[in-house]
Amino acid sequence: MNIQQAKNISIKSIMESFSLFPSKGNDRTAFYFALDREERTPSLSVNFVGNTAFDFGTGKKFDNVSLVQAIKQCSISDALKYIAGLDHAFAKEKITLERETSFEILTIKDLEHPALIQYLYSRKINFETNYLREIHYEISGKKYFGIAFENNSGGIEIRNKYAKLCLGKKDISIFENNSSTLQIFEGFMDFMSFKKMEEIFGNPSADYVVLNSISLIYLLEKMIKKYEKVELYLDNDNAGDKGTIELKNIFPNASDQRGLYKEFKDINDFLMSR
Repeated sequence: MNIQQAKNISIKSIMESFSLFPSKGNDRTAFYFALDREERTPSLSVNFVGNTAFDFGTGKKFDNVSLVQAIKQCSISDALKYIAGLDHAFAKEKITLERETSFEILTIKDLEHPALIQYLYSRKINFETNYLREIHYEISGKKYFGIAFENNSGGIEIRNKYAKLCLGKKDISIFENNSSTLQIFEGFMDFMSFKKMEEIFGNPSADYVVLNSISLIYLLEKMIKKYEKVELYLDNDNAGDKGTIELKNIFPNASDQRGLYKEFKDINDFLMSR
């Protein structure tokens, strides 16, 4: 892939590959939180039509290549390799789904579809759980189904072998067990992997937060301070590094637990290796 080809890739799909999602916007432009600093008001303006971004805080301009360079702190060559490695056919389908303004949820029920159960088995995750459901929904006359995980605003994170999206409002998911310990995860697959490991090793239950997006960390500023102990189980990548720093800024005594799976991208990769 050359630079011009890389510039033609959807910038939104690139942002999402790093678990970066807009705070506000529309089909043409949106605002994200800055890539290199903590802020309360998002200052990174992303143009989905031109595949460019502008940081109003620093005055820096980005195309797809320089954006990946900034996030990964890598060379042009490595940035091109990263972009080339993305599944763009899937990304385009996902963007189309997420840009739709209307959808209909047809049914939510216990997990029973063989394809979804097989997908969870392939990730070594237990489908017999109260956290996950099966959802069937319709967008623009097309019917889809997937694994459903609800957030605190009633939005639904959806995952299957081919798709990852959110229906409704994006938000964190909180599960309280009257514990003085809070454990924080990036996505629900990480959380479910951890719950599987709890079954294996018999770890005591804590309170849990699933971020569903690194950009939602700011929502924890008040609640996190009531805990005596905070454990962070984010990914071993740039987004995980940034999220860990942001969370430790909020709660300086937070414990980075990524050393437990330092040879793997995330908890699920670690679980699958066992």
